[in-house]
Amino acid sequence: MKKKKLKVGDWVEVKSKEEILKTLDQKGQTDGMPFMPEMFAFCGKRMRVYKRAHKTCDTVFPVRGRRVDGAVHLETRCDGSAHGGCQAGCLFFWKEEWFKAVGGDQPEKPRCAGQAMAPTEADIWMQTQTSAPGQIPVVYRCQATQLPYATKELNPWDVTQYLEDYTSGNTSLWRILCGGVYSAYYALSQAGIGLGPPMRWFYDKFHFLWGGSLFPPKKGSIPKGQPTPKGTLDLRPGELVRVKSHQEILNTLDVDGKNRGMLWDSELVPYCGKTYRVLDKITSFIEEKTGLMRELKTPCVILESVTCSARYSTCRKFCPREIYSWWREIWLERVEARPEHAIANPEGALVQIEAENLTSK
Repeated sequence: MKKKKLKVGDWVEVKSKEEILKTLDQKGQTDGMPFMPEMFAFCGKRMRVYKRAHKTCDTVFPVRGRRVDGAVHLETRCDGSAHGGCQAGCLFFWKEEWFKAVGGDQPEKPRCAGQAMAPTEADIWMQTQTSAPGQIPVVYRCQATQLPYATKELNPWDVTQYLEDYTSGNTSLWRILCGGVYSAYYALSQAGIGLGPPMRWFYDKFHFLWGGSLFPPKKGSIPKGQPTPKGTLDLRPGELVRVKSHQEILNTLDVDGKNRGMLWDSELVPYCGKTYRVLDKITSFIEEKTGLMRELKTPCVILESVTCSARYSTCRKFCPREIYSWWREIWLERVEARPEHAIANPEGALVQIEAENLTSK
């Protein structure tokens, strides 16, 4: 009998450390997906499925969508403790072989004849690096660096992925419909038949009718090669900040849509004008393409519940990976002392009760 696919909200129980090790090959992988040392902390716990990871975005090769078999996301993110302190905070991929049925045991997946013995916990730690011991620079290995090899090709025109987005509970039917309309609108505006400027004007003028943002794919006006402005707020985790307006941020970008090398992405636009708490300051991260640890020349910040939702992407629409969005401090403004009574809506935006009414995204 075909196994029922997990949906958003389903309960799962993560297998014990010993049980998971039995599902892994000598590289510490199941079907090419590495089990990372940071995940051992969740062994034996019962959790709800956050998103079905039936597809994802590959950031190793040219950004593209990829199909993933038998995996989900739980509300568990990597703390980088086994990977040099990487601060990217990626959602873990959990293969279904790493779960047991809630309320009962689940038979182990049969191992192939002649398969080598299961790896040990020490082996899993060794697999976090592909460079030789003591080699400089260190080359790291994680789920993000291995995604191309643990996934399959996914054509963006494959409509079955959008059906699964809906049936899995990942995405609402309304969001899928809006995404389809936007994609058609954007494609027509880029068709080179003179419709671009009036279509962008119409979108900006009447975006309030569908509760959306200004036309997302815009770039700045600072000539390429000229310096872009820098702003320093010295933000700390827990502080309240308001994201500046779309136009204010555009004024900090060059014609390539960058501020001091950091790209302003369309997926950040829906957060403009709203208020959030600082989650962390980012100074170092593992570059997926090379596995090398990179240090940011100028630190940036990530905000609570502010992630990429792949609304405007052409090749990875509705990707559930939810990578944290990175923010230059010049794109933010510190919120001064506010009344004590503030609540967070389900999307994470803060609603000021007595001072102002912020529209949730």
